[in-house]
Amino acid sequence: MNMPNYSLRAALLAFVLLPLFSVMGLGGWQILRNVENGIEARMKEDIELVARAIRLPLSYAMERGRDRSVSRAIASVFRIGRVYGAYVYDAEGRRIAASGAHRPAVASDRAAALASVGDRQGGFEEVGGEKVYSYFVPLTDSGGRIIGLLQVTRRGLDFREDIVRTRVQALGLLFLTAVLLTTVMLYGHHRAIGGHLRKLNEGMARVGGGEREHRLSLRGPREVQEVATGVNRMLDNLAHQERTLLDQRSHQAALRQRLRHSEQMAAIGRLAAGVAHELGTPLQVLDGNAQRVLRLPGVPPRATDALRAMRGEVQRMARIVRQLLDIGRSNPLERRAVSAERLLREACAALAETSRDLGIGVELRTAANAPTLTVDRTRFGQALENLMRNALQAASRRVRVAWFETDDAIGFTVDDDGSGVADDDKPRIFEPFFTTKSVRDGTGLGLAVAHAAVSDHGGVIRVGESGWGGARFQILVPKPGTAGETDA
Repeated sequence: MNMPNYSLRAALLAFVLLPLFSVMGLGGWQILRNVENGIEARMKEDIELVARAIRLPLSYAMERGRDRSVSRAIASVFRIGRVYGAYVYDAEGRRIAASGAHRPAVASDRAAALASVGDRQGGFEEVGGEKVYSYFVPLTDSGGRIIGLLQVTRRGLDFREDIVRTRVQALGLLFLTAVLLTTVMLYGHHRAIGGHLRKLNEGMARVGGGEREHRLSLRGPREVQEVATGVNRMLDNLAHQERTLLDQRSHQAALRQRLRHSEQMAAIGRLAAGVAHELGTPLQVLDGNAQRVLRLPGVPPRATDALRAMRGEVQRMARIVRQLLDIGRSNPLERRAVSAERLLREACAALAETSRDLGIGVELRTAANAPTLTVDRTRFGQALENLMRNALQAASRRVRVAWFETDDAIGFTVDDDGSGVADDDKPRIFEPFFTTKSVRDGTGLGLAVAHAAVSDHGGVIRVGESGWGGARFQILVPKPGTAGETDA
């Protein structure tokens, strides 16, 4: 269905001004008719006044037979300037005096008939091909007897000229009024509505052009402000919907990432079970045989060094298998209450030989009244050990470990003075098998194991920058009984 295509200005012209002009035209025509009728009546009244003014002098002169006085009386009529002709008839209808147009206005018999009626009357007639208005007044003597008839005429052209002049003036006034109203309407439309609508259109064009944060001006009449407010509210709702959609997409992306991570963990768990089954026993046999050979007397020094190196590599392989098992395991947590300081001291003791071999000092910051956690001591301790081992391998000279407490959580920090973690590596640092170290120095499983253990305890691991310029790893675990704590 095609909608009408016209502007508000055209609608105002078509539905406001045209009806208004039509009403004005009809009203003006009716008024003009009344004015014209009034003009005609006034002009007739002028003739009647002239006739009544000379009626008494004429009657007095005719009663005494003074013909010269009669002529002078009707001649005085033309001093007024409104009379075309004046005629005096006796009782028998004979014209006895005339002034102005000397053609008889009426025949003698009709004049006698009009005189005999004895009443005033007037009307338009054709005289010599010209339309003339005649007014008849009977003349009486002192006794009231009709002795004659007075006829005063005026050209019909005089009536038409006044009426035409009045019509021209009225039409000119109507035209000027229409022009003035149209000008005022167009100017008022521009100032009151048109300019504001144009700004609304420009604002919408800017939004459509990509300026999604632009909002329409709230200036102008109340209706325009309401439209602008509604459009701005719609734009705000659209922006909110877009932000919500982006959040949902981010959440879905996070869920997909977690799903992939869970799938990786499941795959690693299956791999770890297979590796543990296939490699666990052979590695134990190799380590046991190497240990028995080392106990035999007379083993050459070169063989002793080789056997010890073999045992170190076997133990390294056993540790990798154990880390794979730690990542993929889904066993329930065996929670026990343990002091935060004791967990740190046990981790430091487990890595004391490693720190001596690397020449890195370990600083343990303690305080009185250490908080108590309810955790799986083995898995959580393994997480702390992995963070400390990672710090020892990255440090230049020192590592510092400490615990802290907030209103709803217990935390641990591990700081080193190494080169820190690059911003590009932070999003992937807890992924299994991701490492920045050489193949010999790392497998990329230590931080993944720590992350899995802390997550199973309902906590989080954060990575940042230490006060020495190196890396800081921070563990936060909900306090027992808080909403963040979950039991496996």
